[in-house]
Parts: sequence; C-alpha cells; structure tokens
Amino acid sequence: MVRRWFTGALAALLLLAPGNLTAASAAQPAAPLRVMTRNLYLGADLAPVLAASNPQALVAAVTAVYANVQATNFPERAEALADEIADSDPHLVGLQEAVLWRSQTPAGPGSATHVEYDFLQILLDKLAARGRHYAAVATVTVGSDFEAPRSTPTGLQDIRLTDRDVLLARTDLPTSVFSVTNAQAAQFQNFVPVCRPAFGCPPNPPIQVKRGWVAADATVRGHTTRVVTAHLEPASRTVQEAQADELLAGPLNTGLPAVLFGDLNSAAAGVGAQPGTDTQTYNRLLAAGFSDAWTAGPGRDPGFTCCQAPNLRNPASSLTQRIDYVLHRGSITALTSNRVGHQQ
Repeated sequence: MVRRWFTGALAALLLLAPGNLTAASAAQPAAPLRVMTRNLYLGADLAPVLAASNPQALVAAVTAVYANVQATNFPERAEALADEIADSDPHLVGLQEAVLWRSQTPAGPGSATHVEYDFLQILLDKLAARGRHYAAVATVTVGSDFEAPRSTPTGLQDIRLTDRDVLLARTDLPTSVFSVTNAQAAQFQNFVPVCRPAFGCPPNPPIQVKRGWVAADATVRGHTTRVVTAHLEPASRTVQEAQADELLAGPLNTGLPAVLFGDLNSAAAGVGAQPGTDTQTYNRLLAAGFSDAWTAGPGRDPGFTCCQAPNLRNPASSLTQRIDYVLHRGSITALTSNRVGHQQ
C-alpha cells in the first residue's frame, strides 16, 4: 500500500489472425490495439498510517497523509493525465490507485460517505472535456476500505480511502471497429495481512490488504485478445509471486492472444530492484511465454517508471526501475512502446 508517483507505459500491438505470420495473409487485415497502463498515485505515502502504534499516532499520521493528498492536487494532475491519454488515443487504459477519498464530519460511528476526491470520475470528466469518451468496463476494489480520523481546526474528521483498479475502454468507436466483452474482476486470494495496535490488532483481526485484477476480451476489426491489468503486491515477495501465478492460472489461462499490463511491482530484468520489487515475477511471466513490448525494439533505454518523491516536488527525476510494463503472448507483434508522464 506504500506507493509513489509513477510514469505509465503505452504500447501499440499488432493483432494477427491465428495461424498467420503476417498481416497480409490474415483473413482480415491485422489491426493495432493500443493499450496504456497508468498508476494515478493515491496522493501520499501510507507508511506512517500503517506504522502508527497508538490512536494518537494514528490521528497524527492520517492528518499528515491527507494534507499530502490535498497538496498533490489530483484535479490538477488529472489535466495532464487526460492530455496524455488524449494524445496517445489508446483503446484501453489500465488504471491503478483510482482511489475514492471520502469524509465524515464530525468523526464517529458509521462510514464516511461525503466524496472529497473521486479520482476515476475526475479523470473521466477531464477526458470528456477533451472530446475523449471512455467508460469503466471492469473495476475491482483493492487494498482495504480504510477509515480513520484526522485532526482539523474544528475537531476530528473521519477520512476514508477506497482503492480501485479499473479498466477503461473507448466508447466512441463503432462495434465493427472495436468492442469489449467478457469483463471480469476479482481480488487475489493471496494477500498481506496488516496487524497494528492502532487498529486494535490484537485482539481485532488483521486488516486484509487485498489486491486484484480486471480483464476483458477486446476485439479490434475482428481480432480478439484477452487483456488483463493488475497491481501486484510490493510488501511481500512470496505474495506477489503467488499473485502472478493466480493470473497465469486464471484470466491469462486462455487460448486467445493475451496482453498483461499494469503496475506489476517487479523490476524488469532486476535493474534498479529495491526491497519490494526484487522479485521473480517479471522473469516468471516471461518464462510463461510472454514478451515485453518495451524490449521489442533494439537499443531501447531502460524505460524506468518508478519512483518520484511522495510530495511530487523532487527537482530532478528519481526514476530508477521499470515496474510498469506491457507484456504480450500469442499472435501479437509489438509495433511501438512508449512511456508517458516521465518528463517533468
């Protein structure tokens, strides 16, 4: 649950008819499918909240975290995100940390329902203002639906965080050109439990910090591909690698060509790996028959996508590893692969 501001990855993939090696020999002309993955960054580092050892420390941590959420100003960042998507014009966008921040004043019993920031709706509105029309075709709630009080000048206010992964699809194309079916979403069975005294654990049970995946079958001019986007766990190597195995046995267990894209939290080829990203997930996926769209072309730069400072104000970029990528398997050729959001 501890995240930073990431860049994203964009790939254009050529879909070939089964049994054909070239677009010219396909029954229908091969068509490019454009996909993008983007971690929206929930707006703060949650580590101080998770480390709080008593109720007073929890209030202080939530106060500081929510102040950082406000300072990192998602409505302003969404302008740039919408420009990136509009300029790239992908068919599908995988979003991680498409969070919903809600509040309740004063703090007390019940769940917070007043919406402060709905990252998904804000982004969709910014896209619509640019004449780009997308809809969420699959959504999964991940992490935990977490609520805790913060201090304000008028007293305590409950702040509630709901984390979501989302698959966006274009809605402005005729179905003969592009369509999406068989939308799916699920939480992983493998997850990290978090037990802290500030959360009443023990004796209360640990918080279940679950992650998930969303998937659909995308058809471009008669060529269908299973697309899956996910946000894998960085807090446990064992859990993350088990989540990758769940993907391979679940939505990626298909006879269709497949594309997996997202924030997979496993440093590509181990370059720049840090605790949390020094896993074998990337290698396991390649061993399962996937190719990396970023490495398809010769002489590519490392393509780092992670990470910037929690307040997003570091004067120089601090990207040192590539953990956001687009992988593909089957009758697919990567035409281009680019980063978005990496330039300051």
